[in-house]
Amino acid sequence: MLLRGFSSRLGQVRASGAARAAPALQHRSLSAALMGAFSSAPGAPLRAGPLPGRPQLAPSLLRAAATEAAPPPTEETFTYQAEVDRLMDIIVNSLYSNREVFLRELVSNASDALDKARFLSVTDPSVLAGREELEIRISADKDKGTLTIEDSGIGMTREQLLSNLGTIARSGTRKFMEAMASKGDSNLIGQFGVGFYSAFLVADRVRVQSRSPEEPRQWVWEAVAGSHQYTLKEDTVADLVRGTRITLHLKEDAAEMADPVRITRLIKQYSQFIAFPIKVYSPKKEPRKVVDPEGTRRKQEAADKKAAEKGEPSSPVEPVMKTEYEEVWDWRLENENKPIWTRSPKDVSETAYNDFFKATFGEFLDPLAHVHFNVEGTFEFSAILYLPGMAPFEQQNMMQRSKSIKLYVKRVFISDEFDEDLMPRYLSFVKGVVDSSDLPLNVSREILQESRIVRVIRKQLVRRSIEMMEELAAKEGGEDYKTFWEAFGRNIKYGVVEDTENREKLSKLLRFHSSQSEENPTSLDEYISRMKPKQKSIYYMAADSVQAARAAPFVEALVARGIEVLYLTEPIDEACVTNLAKYGDKDTPYDLVDVSKEGVTLDEEGEEEKAAAEAAAKDMQPVVEFLKKALGERVEKVTVSTRLLDSPCALVTSKFGWSANMERIMRSQAMGDARAMEYMRGRKIMEINPKHDIISGIKTLLQEKDEDRARDLAELLYETSLITSGFQVDSPKDYASKVFTLMKIALGYDILSEVEEQQQAQAAAAAATTTASTPAAASAAAPQRPVATPVDAEVVSEEDPWKKM
Repeated sequence: MLLRGFSSRLGQVRASGAARAAPALQHRSLSAALMGAFSSAPGAPLRAGPLPGRPQLAPSLLRAAATEAAPPPTEETFTYQAEVDRLMDIIVNSLYSNREVFLRELVSNASDALDKARFLSVTDPSVLAGREELEIRISADKDKGTLTIEDSGIGMTREQLLSNLGTIARSGTRKFMEAMASKGDSNLIGQFGVGFYSAFLVADRVRVQSRSPEEPRQWVWEAVAGSHQYTLKEDTVADLVRGTRITLHLKEDAAEMADPVRITRLIKQYSQFIAFPIKVYSPKKEPRKVVDPEGTRRKQEAADKKAAEKGEPSSPVEPVMKTEYEEVWDWRLENENKPIWTRSPKDVSETAYNDFFKATFGEFLDPLAHVHFNVEGTFEFSAILYLPGMAPFEQQNMMQRSKSIKLYVKRVFISDEFDEDLMPRYLSFVKGVVDSSDLPLNVSREILQESRIVRVIRKQLVRRSIEMMEELAAKEGGEDYKTFWEAFGRNIKYGVVEDTENREKLSKLLRFHSSQSEENPTSLDEYISRMKPKQKSIYYMAADSVQAARAAPFVEALVARGIEVLYLTEPIDEACVTNLAKYGDKDTPYDLVDVSKEGVTLDEEGEEEKAAAEAAAKDMQPVVEFLKKALGERVEKVTVSTRLLDSPCALVTSKFGWSANMERIMRSQAMGDARAMEYMRGRKIMEINPKHDIISGIKTLLQEKDEDRARDLAELLYETSLITSGFQVDSPKDYASKVFTLMKIALGYDILSEVEEQQQAQAAAAAATTTASTPAAASAAAPQRPVATPVDAEVVSEEDPWKKM
């Protein structure tokens, strides 16, 4: 009676008050005390005699149970508790974001049952009697709309069905693990006790048939979605030797789950590395040879005709065969791939690693590199990381979730969408698998919880990924790293900006074009090895392309002196080196200097050069003052430059503002902030070349008191330097007009005469407009368009650049 009383009271709704609740609790506590010895170990048999390795009931307790317990009724109906009923609703409607995971949960439970059977069979081989193979079989019936998952695991007794399926969130697996903790890890998966109820995501009725070696009878548990009750009875079929069969009666909107192709895909996605065979009853086209009547007839006619021509009797020919494909249904193994990360790296061949990479991630090229490691200690996990052989055709958005790291928990696929939990965004191109038994997942096993374990795994993955790239960069020849850099170099630069902890390691992986290595990118270490003896800085120039950087006026003197300049040609390059700031040994690091900003001095300048520069600055002081006055607020100041050779002037920016290149990049941002643009825009400083003819010409005009022409030249000089320095001209139309005027002068037109004639014509037109009273008078007063009169060009020497052109 105690057992039946426990069964009937388990899960009942407490409709009455405290007076009825107390006896129920007492009754349940007695039942729990009676069943505790074997409910914590689902595999423990109820039979006489001690069984090594498993907990035993006291003989007196066994006799009491046998005396007082009445035979169970044929069928009983049980009611979920009110709070459990609410929990059931949460599980079905809110817990899982994707209903496809129901198959993962049910297969994981089946794997646990098989693992329990195998674990218990070590001490009691009779557990596997009658059915020694341990496997999972899945079949679907489209006509009936059912899906069946069957395992040959440990099965469940009547009381275990009540305990595990009648009480939601009770995990028989967790109790088994607690009972067998001293025996070692049995590698069980399900610990939450809610995975089974994910079946109601796709089914409106679930039927569970189970048989345990502890009982001679087979039981049937059945429940309907949305109902507050479930039934339990003895199975009249009793066709199971051992194990559990779950039959899902699919909902109308889940009919596709009865498709063997869909089931196979879900198995390969979630459960392909389960340790036990998973077989799906599915069709396959099998070739077979059959006679081709039409081909045989034509062959016979040809043979008869040939025999008739020779006057010989005709004889039958060999029949022509053809291949037909017949649909054959059979049990097919769907998890043939083995988890190579569970093996020792020395036991896995290079081919096996490459094949696993291609099969798991759908790639067709071998990876450039891989690393396989196992971490043991307080937390244990295994991982394999790969550097792909090529970038995806559509580069992944850095802000999207990365799907490159596949997370497994005890060989069961959990997810591949974890934002930055396992990998930072800049390493989103690294592909790999991580398998851990200690990860803190939520109940639905879809979300990683923040914990020390996650941080340890993430740190290990980042460190191993960087080491893998360092080894690739150190290989002789460097072709593989060149391929890698072309595909994923931007990610490394982004890592320098984002990952301050690993910035020093990542900076050694950087590659840039330079004035001495325009074709093949060079590393910063190689740049330092080529530095001049007195050079104390690493110089760089940011531009759209190598050609634009090479033509910039800022690099003229540096390149002429043999000082190498890095060419930063990608939008992220300047942000990368700005965040890096210094590079080299910690004792004597080198500053990274932007040659387009103020304050750049050549380290190799001697005393004579410095004295000459000071003399030139003093000599050009009138020009400096005039240009500052003529340009006004457009420039902060005007200085004499020591880094210009061929250009008359250049516009540099202040040290702490945006360069021209960065200003152009930020201007093109769709969501740019106008206030930030105004705040960060670098102040323009004009540097003039005292040795250039144009600057000398302006100086001559100032000595001749011809400030009007000098001012015109200053305006044109400023706008031209905007373009050569990488800025935008404020008014392209006005600038073009000035250039066209210069072109006319070069062609020999008298511009001054044209201007005077136009002014006279405009004055006459204005007078005629005020006095004309009729259209005819207005027409007569309309000025004629002046005609340009060709004159001799002022420049007639052989050095005239227009003649050379």
